[in-house]
Amino acid sequence: MVTTTWKKFVYPCWKPSFDNEGENSSSRGGDPGGRVDGLLWYKDSGHHVNGEFSMAVIQANNILEDQSQLESGSMSLVETGPQGTFVGIYDGHAGAEAARFINGRLFENVKKFTSEDQAMSADVIRKAYLATEEEFLSLVRKEWQTRPQIASVGSCCLVGIICSGMLYIANAGDSRAVLGKRERALKEVKAVQLSSEHNASLESVREELRSLHPDDPNVVVLKHKVWRVKGIIQVSRSIGDAYLKRAEFNKEPLLPKFRFPGTFEKPILLAEPSIIVQKLVPEDQFLIFASDGLWEHLSNQEAVDIVSSCEHHGIARKLVKAALQEAAKKREMRYADLKRIDRGVRRHFHDDITVIVLFLDSHLISRSSFRAPVVSIKGGGGGGSGDANT
Repeated sequence: MVTTTWKKFVYPCWKPSFDNEGENSSSRGGDPGGRVDGLLWYKDSGHHVNGEFSMAVIQANNILEDQSQLESGSMSLVETGPQGTFVGIYDGHAGAEAARFINGRLFENVKKFTSEDQAMSADVIRKAYLATEEEFLSLVRKEWQTRPQIASVGSCCLVGIICSGMLYIANAGDSRAVLGKRERALKEVKAVQLSSEHNASLESVREELRSLHPDDPNVVVLKHKVWRVKGIIQVSRSIGDAYLKRAEFNKEPLLPKFRFPGTFEKPILLAEPSIIVQKLVPEDQFLIFASDGLWEHLSNQEAVDIVSSCEHHGIARKLVKAALQEAAKKREMRYADLKRIDRGVRRHFHDDITVIVLFLDSHLISRSSFRAPVVSIKGGGGGGSGDANT
């Protein structure tokens, strides 16, 4: 039986994919680096080592704070190293500098540590996160006197890696990775959330903060009905946010709204990611990686229903559209009117949204030594490379 909720989200599959946005510049077999149409950037389809992919980004902030990338090919510094697919979603806050920095450095650090260990592992990913964090904090230290605002900039960091038949999901912050898994007995695709989230709205996160900082009664504060770390920020793990990592930055010339009384010895926010590792099986159909802007408007199962019911081409755009339709509905306005609102003002209606969908081909995944053409794409048009078929 088809439910009303299911029809609400799946119906767009039989309509033009994004109304006027993108309809005159279909990327089927087109630009390997993606295309831009107003506030929308998209790469409707391409091939990674382990299957197909689709990407889309919609901007809401004055400056796009979401950054993202898809890398397919060698996961180490040598071409003979393990082949795989790397996905990164970096949701910046208080500016885009940290997210942009991660977009340029994290994958390089993954390749460096994979080369050193001669294999992919959870430890490789953890070391890559922490190395990227230290590099960014070094940059903050260098620019602190001339550009103190950089001490307040940070980014959530969600990574997915498929390598040698294994799936690695690492997360610091509140972006999310969801698996679409086929349930043969029920003949449907179920949503399985893979990433752990680090947001003070969760009781488990508040308890973790209190246990790590037992002498600080204000480590997490309810402010205007929202739980925030030190009354300032919702996420408890990130890369950047130097003012919450090093006491030396919790002072002038940092803006008063980021400063708080007292000092601290150990970092209040952590850069250490939560990591899960699991073997991929034929029932694993696809992965949805997205910044929290998507999940504010769609549930895990609603997103999975859309992906499992529509053709692969342009599916990331369809997810973005479904989220924007819900955002418009919540404000009791028409979707067509929401699309007319420019960046900046648009942030009052929804956040920047980044979506990457990876379809999983079990035959390709089982061929761990398969060498497909190298693909490297930065979401939002930050440069891309690959052959004409990507």
